[in-house]
Amino acid sequence: MSKTKKIAALLLCLAMLISCVACGSGNGSTTPTKTDNVDRHYAVDKDTVVVCTADETPAISARGHSAVAGNYINQLTYEQLIMINKELAPEPWLAESYEYAEQADGSYLWTFHLRKGVKFHDGTEMHAEDVVASLEAAAKSPEVVISTTSFRDPHVIDEYTVGIYTDGPSAAVLYDLSGHGNAIEPKALIDAGNDFNENPVGTGPYKFVNWKISEQLEFTRFDDYWNKDRLPAIKNIIWKIIPEGSARTIALQAHEVDYIIELDTNDINLIKEDEGLVLLDVASLGFNFLCLNNDVDPFGNVNVRRAINAAVNREDIITVALNGEGMASVAQTTYGFETCDTTGFVGYDIDKAKEFANASGVDLSKVSFEVICSDDTKRRAGQVIQENLDTAFGMGVELVSMDLATYLSQTAQGNFEGFIGGYTGSNMVTWIKGLFHSSQIGSSNKTRTNNPEVDAMIEEIGRTIDTDKRIELENQFTRYMNDLCPQVPIYQVNRCEAYNKFLGDIFLGPTGRFYVEEWAWQ
Repeated sequence: MSKTKKIAALLLCLAMLISCVACGSGNGSTTPTKTDNVDRHYAVDKDTVVVCTADETPAISARGHSAVAGNYINQLTYEQLIMINKELAPEPWLAESYEYAEQADGSYLWTFHLRKGVKFHDGTEMHAEDVVASLEAAAKSPEVVISTTSFRDPHVIDEYTVGIYTDGPSAAVLYDLSGHGNAIEPKALIDAGNDFNENPVGTGPYKFVNWKISEQLEFTRFDDYWNKDRLPAIKNIIWKIIPEGSARTIALQAHEVDYIIELDTNDINLIKEDEGLVLLDVASLGFNFLCLNNDVDPFGNVNVRRAINAAVNREDIITVALNGEGMASVAQTTYGFETCDTTGFVGYDIDKAKEFANASGVDLSKVSFEVICSDDTKRRAGQVIQENLDTAFGMGVELVSMDLATYLSQTAQGNFEGFIGGYTGSNMVTWIKGLFHSSQIGSSNKTRTNNPEVDAMIEEIGRTIDTDKRIELENQFTRYMNDLCPQVPIYQVNRCEAYNKFLGDIFLGPTGRFYVEEWAWQ
């Protein structure tokens, strides 16, 4: 299939997925019919579901991490003023409504009207002072800086009304307010110095019960949850940690767990062949890459980065690491948002790779570096890259396995040379800011790109409300980044998840978001 056809197919797939509930394999339904005679044999009662994941969250507080694994947990226990819905659009949530107005100095005042009667897990009611205290605490938390810099000066207008300011119009502020770092917590607990990593208290549909480190986390339904239409049918959630891919599949087949978040793609056929299980295989916005620390020699040399980028065989990585479940990345930004420009991106091309290596002035045969891999899939991808760079340049790559929490800490601090990573977002504006703006160094800008022109372009995009104008600016930005080549894009992975066929009302979006509170045993 040609590159153009692949791109068109992916975009069409994403559009279809965003607009409908994800379906499983087989008859396309997540709800069994009356003729199903497959034994259920799950190991827990009807009030419990066991979710299985590869990666343990580094924190259960809303502000103590920048990890996808942590965001999964936060979605159970926390909520924000704004949420991103299934169509990837921001909508009022803890805020019932909002409006904005330009001020005399050119700033914009955003006014949020809070829902009344929303209770925290400690039984107290949410008011404007809780919102202000939470947003102020988030602004002091480096792990969530990506969600806190588009607005300022949160303040109480009245008991159920909050105001914030943006410096001019903002295309990012609603998305930022939906970030887990801006979750709303009780002011009284914030002021008292509550450790939210031991005692997370939010307004979400589930309450935290217990965390057995390296084993599992436990949650129970919050019966005083404000949104009675979304009060969970399943009372208890067990979040089990099983790092090894085949072990997760075996646990699902044995009905020791009910839902796998990260299905090892090597086990897809095993799931398809099991009549008691359902496979979810969804094209996603997940962008995966070889991250190079631009602060470390020789990766500050743009032609070294370009040489490595052109030497990596993405199709081989997709075959070996993903069992074919993905699409080669051909730009420094991801497909599935409103735009992605491939102009100037050099894919797998050994001749070009050698040209860039010669232009760099660096003898790459004398270069060796470590690449951190935090799971089995990344290690398989790393093995292909290891072979590619050795074949092209005689360049040495040592693969280093590391657990998720350590990997996140080390890479945020810049204590690495390279790693296989991934990044997912719900919109282009905050996505490019997270990966490339200098304010995100120490958080999600792992390449440590520190370029005033890049910052200025990102900031202009964030101020541009007009969609057509913003798309053109985003295209210009992508072309610039394709030439700068701060990292080596590898693939956009399909989201492969699997579950017990008697678990119904399953939705999986292109960002990887799923809604445990909607699930029910059939």
